Amino acid sequence: MMEYFWRRDMLLVLGLSQLLCFSTSLLLAHAAATQVTYDNGQLLINGQPRILFSGSIHYPRSTVEMWPDLIQKAKEGGIDVIETYIFWDVHEPHHRQYNFEGNLDFIRFFKAVQQAGLYGILRIGPYVCAEWNYGGFPVWLHNLPGVAFRTDNQVYKDEMQTFTTKIVDMVKQANLFAPQGGPIILAQIENEYGNIMEPYGAAGKSYIQWCAKMAESQNIGVPWIMCQQDDAPQTMINTNNGFYTKWEWKPNNPKSPKMWTENWTGWFKGWGLPTHHRAAEDVAFAVARFFQIGGVLQNYYMYHGGTNFGRTAGGPYISTTYDYDAPLDEYGLLNQPKWGHLKQLHESIKSAESILTKNSFTHKAIQRHVTLTTFMDHSSGKSFCFLSNLDIQQGVDVDLGKIGNYFLPAWSVSLLVDCNKEIYNTAKVNTQTYFKTKKPSNVGTHHWEWKAEPLDDALQGHGSFTADKLLEQKATTVDASDYLWYMTSVNIDNSFGKEATLHVNTTGHVLHAYVNKKIMGSGWSSDGKGFVFEKPITLVEGPNSLSLLSATVGLKNYDAFFETVPNGIVGGPV
Repeated sequence: MMEYFWRRDMLLVLGLSQLLCFSTSLLLAHAAATQVTYDNGQLLINGQPRILFSGSIHYPRSTVEMWPDLIQKAKEGGIDVIETYIFWDVHEPHHRQYNFEGNLDFIRFFKAVQQAGLYGILRIGPYVCAEWNYGGFPVWLHNLPGVAFRTDNQVYKDEMQTFTTKIVDMVKQANLFAPQGGPIILAQIENEYGNIMEPYGAAGKSYIQWCAKMAESQNIGVPWIMCQQDDAPQTMINTNNGFYTKWEWKPNNPKSPKMWTENWTGWFKGWGLPTHHRAAEDVAFAVARFFQIGGVLQNYYMYHGGTNFGRTAGGPYISTTYDYDAPLDEYGLLNQPKWGHLKQLHESIKSAESILTKNSFTHKAIQRHVTLTTFMDHSSGKSFCFLSNLDIQQGVDVDLGKIGNYFLPAWSVSLLVDCNKEIYNTAKVNTQTYFKTKKPSNVGTHHWEWKAEPLDDALQGHGSFTADKLLEQKATTVDASDYLWYMTSVNIDNSFGKEATLHVNTTGHVLHAYVNKKIMGSGWSSDGKGFVFEKPITLVEGPNSLSLLSATVGLKNYDAFFETVPNGIVGGPV
């Protein structure tokens, strides 16, 4: 089979395989020209203002085999961009020892994003929060002498810059930034620091300035963002996170585009707590309102939540499921009607992209709770309107005169083509809903085995090292385990008596107490802040072994100075 085409004044005759290679080269050359800039409140891709829908899919919360399907379903749902954090603790579990294998291969993940024809957002952090163990920080970082996290501390800044540079260099080597022909159009440094910045004082302010300068020095060729950072240095684009974006919210630089990095589609699940559900109508309402106020990019957190494998769940007491009531459920299946209702919203807004990006709009209060926003393309005379009702209980009939009469359900936004034809309302769901049932798999068989842990050494007080004080747990285990045994021996004579009370003041999450190899009881904290364990015990004359097993259930992942929160039986008293 032969193919023919003209190029300048030459007639070329190529085999099909040659033609495909030539076409691929043209596509790569075109992709290499991708430039990402911003100005006048617009995000510009190759100079063209865009309206973009993004969705968070965290590569370590799914398997490599799932990635192509998750990304394709996101694309079919109207998503333009896939966003993910980079998780420091799993990539550098030991100082200067790295792991990017299996589902930690974020380079492969972004290549899958590119193969699907989508853009990417790289959220380095490297603090991520994300309901992830220790907020994504490796515990060895906590043990470095003189370190203090997320502040103007040289030890911390050196490590943060080293890791950030390594990630950036890996991305550059893989040609994944947009100017290199890759999919990544934005990168993030730090994460929601503005929420907890005040206690750090002047050191916090100087730290955020340093973050911006360090990020800019990486020369990645695409804009950097800082979420929840209203005082972000002007080289950074500050963005918004939350269930909703306030009507009056705007970036601190008039040139910066209005971007929403986290629109929470649901919430995470704690052990023993109810499953959170956020209605499709409410998510759609929040999205439509964001674009009504001139937004240009919004990201669903999460679009696929997935699973906290191993010991990655933060906490304390965050469960292994990270379903998040996202448009794609934990297993990658469509969560209807949320996925379909949002898909229709994306299609409706995209149909007006050329008008919405003209950056010419007016707001008009029609009546109490009702606002009409009109976007105009003056060159073509075309318009597109958002008609919103913020009343949470009452629907209203709205008379717009020549435009028409519309019924607006409570807490809803209508999208109007030429401001006179409704094509979508956030409260009107017509996506098919179905119920999923779980059935046993016919592929292979699985069975559980219980392996008893040998406890004789621990119960008799034989440990691997000794200390003359009660040690802090994460500093001792360096996150190699959730468990730490505290063991000692107490000599009792007749004058003391055999009946006693064991009193343990612990900052651990769980405690199991053994006296003379017999379990005396267990306890746990209701809030993860520590508790007092107290039980009557019977001792024997002579030596008595006391073994206390402290357990953590996910290290704290959020708050100012959260890394300093102690774990285990540090300090006691016992």
